[in-house]
Amino acid sequence: MAAWYPLKLSFHVRSYAFGERLIPEKLGKQDLPEGIIAETWEVSDYQDTSGTVLNGHLAGKALREIVQKSPEELVGRGWQGPHFPLLLKFLDASHQLPIHLHADDETAERKYGEPNGKTEAWHILWAVPGASILVGIKPGVSDEELFKAFKAQDYESVMMRYPIAPGDTVYVPGGILHTFGPDTLIFEVQQTSDLSQAVMPADVYGVPYTESVWDANIRETLDELRRHYQPKPTGGLAVEEGVNKRVICAAGPHFALERWTLSTTHLEATHPRRCTTLSNLGDRVRLEYEGGTEVLERAESCILPAAIGEVRIIPETGGDLIACYLPDLERDIIKPLRDAWFSEEEIRQLGEVER
Repeated sequence: MAAWYPLKLSFHVRSYAFGERLIPEKLGKQDLPEGIIAETWEVSDYQDTSGTVLNGHLAGKALREIVQKSPEELVGRGWQGPHFPLLLKFLDASHQLPIHLHADDETAERKYGEPNGKTEAWHILWAVPGASILVGIKPGVSDEELFKAFKAQDYESVMMRYPIAPGDTVYVPGGILHTFGPDTLIFEVQQTSDLSQAVMPADVYGVPYTESVWDANIRETLDELRRHYQPKPTGGLAVEEGVNKRVICAAGPHFALERWTLSTTHLEATHPRRCTTLSNLGDRVRLEYEGGTEVLERAESCILPAAIGEVRIIPETGGDLIACYLPDLERDIIKPLRDAWFSEEEIRQLGEVER
C-alpha cells in the first residue's frame, strides 16, 4: 500500500429529539442539513455508519474495508478486531437526553451476540452556568425502589447529580445509568457500539411507548445495570510541554482522551502500536507527515494511522484539539503522570486506569 496519511472521513448525522443546532452554531461545523442535528458521528465504523475516506489515495473506501485489510498499519501493531475500536461524536444536548445505559462487554456478548459493549467519556465543550448531569445510582437503592422511581419519573431521588462546566470530562463505563442536558454540548469518545437501554416513557424521537413496553424497557435496563463505578466530573491532569499544554482528561482500557492547546508546532512522535484520532475545536491546523501535508479545519476530525510515522501539527493561530487513542495504561498514562508528580488518587479519577 502507498504511504499512510491522515484519513478524513465522511460523518453520520442523527436527529434525535434532544438536539437542536448547537453543533453548527457553537462549533461552526459545515455541510450540515437543516433541522435538528443531535449528533455527528465524526469517526465511526459501527454497522452501516462506517465512514468513507474523503482524501488521498484511499478516497472512496469504507473505514471497515481498511480495518479488515490493514488492521496493524491502521490501528496498531498486534491489534486485531472486527471494526475500528473507537467511535467519536459531537453531541448536542439542547434538551435532556433520555436516562439510559449501555451494555458492558460481558452483557453485549452474552445478551446481544456483539463483540463489545459501550464504555464512553464525555468532554464538555459548552454548557450554560448551572448545567449538571445525572449519573450513577445512589448507594443502597434497591431495584424495586428504582422501578418505582422510574415509573414516577422521579430520577433525582435515586441518581447522583453533579455540576459541570466547559473543560470537564466524565468517564462512564458500560452498565452505568446516565443523562446530561439541557443546554450542553459535548465531545464523546466511546467503544464502537450503539447498544442502549432506557427507562423513559418515550423513545429518542419523543414517540411514547405503551405502558407494557415502558415497563419491559425498565426491567431490561435493571438487568443490565452495574453499580461498580461512580462517575464524577474531573478537570483532567495538565502536562506542560514548553508553551503547549496537554490535558489528560479520561483514560481506561478502551480509550484515552486528551485535549491539546497549541501555541506552536507540536511533534507527534511515531506510535507503531496505536493510532491517534484528532478532532479540531479551533482554527485550522496543518498536519505535516512524510510525503505530504493535510489541513484539518474547525470541527473536522481525522485518524492518524499507526504506520504514519511522525506528524508535525502546526496551528495557524492557536491550536485546540482533542486526541483519542487506545492506551497502554502503564506506559501512556500512569507512568507519565507519576513522573509529573500527580498522586495515585488524582490518576484514578481519570477513569478505570487500574485494570
